[in-house]
Amino acid sequence: MNYIKLFLSFLKIGTFSFGGGYAMLPFIQKEVVEKNQWITMAEFTDIIGISQMTPGPVSINSATFIGYRVGGILGSIVATIGIIFTSFILVLITSKAIKTFKDNPKIKGMLMGMRPALIALILTAFLSLAKEAYVDFKSILITVVAAGFLFTKKLHPILVIVLSAY
Repeated sequence: MNYIKLFLSFLKIGTFSFGGGYAMLPFIQKEVVEKNQWITMAEFTDIIGISQMTPGPVSINSATFIGYRVGGILGSIVATIGIIFTSFILVLITSKAIKTFKDNPKIKGMLMGMRPALIALILTAFLSLAKEAYVDFKSILITVVAAGFLFTKKLHPILVIVLSAY
């Protein structure tokens, strides 16, 4: 396993994607499934599911699981550091500037302009994962019933996940 390549791949994902974990999923998929072929699309879908159930941001959890899958414990450490490195450095450097410019109308406008692109990235990730997840009537039925319990009965999401396993 080339740990430098793993680090650089996740560094690129963490550096050039904007909008949080779900917005990163299409970039992660392209890099690890399509470009480097480290895992299959089915494995990627499973990793996303596990990443959503475990505490923490889905992008960091995904990087950790993918890194472990392709490079063991050292791979998980390398991938996780790669995906958080740029954000960590930028927040460290700009923490004072954020306080200064948080009410700037141009900054607010810029962030508002990014929202439609972020929504498109999240929808792209959903559609890509849905192709793998919804393979038969049973999987669609489980989703509809689970959504019904979540939104009408206000059941706790973890309870719905456990019930969905049956």
